Amino acid sequence: MTSQSIADDDSVMFDLAPVSLWIEDFSDVKALFQQWQQQGVDDMETFLLANPERVRQCSQSIRIIKVNQKTLSLFGARDLNHLMVSLGLVMRDDTFKSHVSELSQLWSGKTFFSSHTVNYTLRGERLDVQLHGRVLPGYEDNWKRVMISIEDVTERETARRRLVQSENYAFGLFAHSPVSLWVEDFGGVKRLIDDVRAQGVEDFRVFTDVHQEFVERCMSEIRVLDVNSRTLELFGAPDKPTLLLSLADVFRDEMGPHFREQLIDLWEGRLFQQREVVNYALDGTKLHLLLQFSVLPGHERDWSQVQVALTDITARKKAEAYLEFLGTHDVLTRTYNRAFFIEELNRLERKRKGSHPVTIIIADLNGLKAANDHLGHGAGDALLRRAGEVFGSLVEKPAAVARIGGDEFAVILPLTDAAGGDAVLTTLAELIELNNQYYQDVALTMSVGIATSSANEKLDEVVKRADIQMLHAKRGYYEQPGRDRRNRTSQNI
Repeated sequence: MTSQSIADDDSVMFDLAPVSLWIEDFSDVKALFQQWQQQGVDDMETFLLANPERVRQCSQSIRIIKVNQKTLSLFGARDLNHLMVSLGLVMRDDTFKSHVSELSQLWSGKTFFSSHTVNYTLRGERLDVQLHGRVLPGYEDNWKRVMISIEDVTERETARRRLVQSENYAFGLFAHSPVSLWVEDFGGVKRLIDDVRAQGVEDFRVFTDVHQEFVERCMSEIRVLDVNSRTLELFGAPDKPTLLLSLADVFRDEMGPHFREQLIDLWEGRLFQQREVVNYALDGTKLHLLLQFSVLPGHERDWSQVQVALTDITARKKAEAYLEFLGTHDVLTRTYNRAFFIEELNRLERKRKGSHPVTIIIADLNGLKAANDHLGHGAGDALLRRAGEVFGSLVEKPAAVARIGGDEFAVILPLTDAAGGDAVLTTLAELIELNNQYYQDVALTMSVGIATSSANEKLDEVVKRADIQMLHAKRGYYEQPGRDRRNRTSQNI
């Protein structure tokens, strides 16, 4: 084969190559480099970045000798002349830094260079390209022939950018979510559960009843991978390391039973769970939280990534507790109310064996109407609050005190016989005496009645007997000349 035939074959292969190929003359660029070197330039990259006009001078010094068909089709040019007159559309500002990098590689003595850059078709479509250049053999001294190959990587780069955007979007949702989010590794927990299952355990609830240390061991195997900013805010942590070092203070007390139920759900295959839990902020504040636990898609086999979302429901729980308090308590005296009193009597009636005998004390404030009439309702309310203070110190659970009327109170004393009831009356008298030492403007006195249940006696009857005694004491109180407290009977205290 003659040299002419070989040259013809090379030309055909160049023209039909599936990659964009350019043959360019860089000799004038080499001349510029020599000129700048003589002027003392030693850092080409810094020199070019500081002098954009020099980069443009280099670009204009490059002469395109030829391009192949793939180049014309890639950029949408009719022919080489069409492409050359449109180079300003092909290579825009996006190429500045990559062109500086290419020139700097040549300046450093290399005979090849590469870059990742952006070009544009003549229709204005963006092209992400991988560019490789090499000084052809025999032209190392003058750079008269440099081959440039351009690979279109637009599809790959578009997919990469979309992935980055998706990841940034997902991270933004995580980082700035108004809900506390945790990403955790439960892989160690799964291995422990799988080991227990392999041992033939069928009833995991019974197993954790017997082996409570297993729950603690599972909790110690959890690895926190990340938390968002709302988590730091919720738990009062200045940063992630501080929070992660304080997890023992965050997950304590009531968290044990909740976590056990979570493990039981996992044992039964429930990879999404929702329950109310209690955690603690770093300053000790009790937090009521709605926990949503989910093994993330793709990690169902090993639980290596789970997401825990915590919604703060502390305010709601406080509101519920207050509503519950209002349903069973008298706000003014802080004692129970009549609804609680009736329900408690019914409960004790149903559980007669475990609560009897039951002693009931009925107490009625003396002089409340007079205080309201002569001193105003504020004075009457103050007298009721003082009664509440006294009763609040009188008994402890399972005993209870309820305001069952305007100025009437009832004391329920389960498992208390008549002697025990009399002892409570004595204490009540002492507390009233002490209270009157602090409030000397209006004396606090009560008319009381007391009764203890007998075998098979309904508690309603016990209440009636105590109430009748109280009414007798009330009548005796008002029959006293001047109603002098120093002459009170044993039923007026």
